[in-house]
Amino acid sequence: MSAAAAVPIREKAVKLPFDVEKIRADFPILRTKVHGHPLVYLDNAATSQKPQAVIDALVRYYEGENANIHRGVHYLSQIATEAFEKARETVRAFVNAADAREIIFTRGTTEAINLVAQTYGRVHVGAGDEVLITAMEHHSNIVPWQMLCEEKGAKLRVAPMNDEGELLLEEFEKLLSPRTKIVAVSHVSNALGTINPLKQMIAAAHALGIPVVVDGAQAVPHLAVDVQDLDCDFFAFSGHKMYGPTGIGVLYGKTALLEAMPPYQGGGDMISSVTFEKTIYNKLPHKFEAGTPDMAGVAGLKAAIEYMNGIGIEKIAAHEHDLLEYATEVVGALPGVRLIGTAREKASVLSFVLDEVHPHDIGTILDQQGIAVRTGHHCAQPVMERFHIPATVRASFAVYNTRKEVDALARGLRKVHEVFA
Repeated sequence: MSAAAAVPIREKAVKLPFDVEKIRADFPILRTKVHGHPLVYLDNAATSQKPQAVIDALVRYYEGENANIHRGVHYLSQIATEAFEKARETVRAFVNAADAREIIFTRGTTEAINLVAQTYGRVHVGAGDEVLITAMEHHSNIVPWQMLCEEKGAKLRVAPMNDEGELLLEEFEKLLSPRTKIVAVSHVSNALGTINPLKQMIAAAHALGIPVVVDGAQAVPHLAVDVQDLDCDFFAFSGHKMYGPTGIGVLYGKTALLEAMPPYQGGGDMISSVTFEKTIYNKLPHKFEAGTPDMAGVAGLKAAIEYMNGIGIEKIAAHEHDLLEYATEVVGALPGVRLIGTAREKASVLSFVLDEVHPHDIGTILDQQGIAVRTGHHCAQPVMERFHIPATVRASFAVYNTRKEVDALARGLRKVHEVFA
């Protein structure tokens, strides 16, 4: 028996906050077989699977409610408009925004961050100014600010992190200055799982009058988010990472900031009136929602939020925390494994490398056993550079994952070790 095969898989009874098998039955895709094996889906940080309730909401919209919204006087337009605005209220309550007008529907986190960069950023950032981000950001929270800084002659500053993948808060605070016009940070790192100390970071920025943009894509599926308690100025997230459809996302922004910002795009629904001489823009939130929106996506997002609320975000978080602790112990004990990102506060992501085996080879062998993980730089190349590696294997967990699936991952990694030993 090889050394890798000799590593035991720890079995331990654990009291779960809900019936995971019942939850799994809500997700049709989990019945899929991959190369003759049951699907073990551990790529949730890239996109989560969809429960039947979300699929049904999409079908229901197209079968019985499909019409363009706002300004239509006919029946279908009216019920579609009502459903759309009810969904906005559902999102408002989900993140505890003060007003539904603070909820802007976008295509996702990336578009939401670009919206802020190209509206608020263009107005408030000038030559010699600075935008502050962190070393663990996703490309979507790096590139828009680089583009803005290049256009305006501003400087992008980066707050460092330690070897565990934790933000160095004192260094972050030292980088704040009167030149800093925007702070843009992730709530949870997609590559490391680190949960950043947002309240302290926001308070430090606000002490100097600096607004804070939060990339919340990896937070809302796993943590309870209260934007008023955080006191962030903007908060962006995507539906497809929280059991909703692709192509729909949200930007939360404080009313006063959104009202002062120029529109992001021009076209239908973001106008109050148009002449060849002058256009008067619509009120919030419609000023930032040009063109026909993704009404079906909004219906699916509403269903996803209702599904999560039905389970309870605290129960989801507790279950995923148990999975992460278990996976950290089991996978971390395997020969040749080095965990990347060992912060004390983490959510749902386990990244690692294995000896000299390239992560793409690991992912390919795992796939042959029905195990789906993400391999690569995870749209976080500066993170990889910080840890002096080209890529990692990332296993990321959701409400429907189980300890048995973690055990399957460990067995798959043993197989990888045997193949390359």
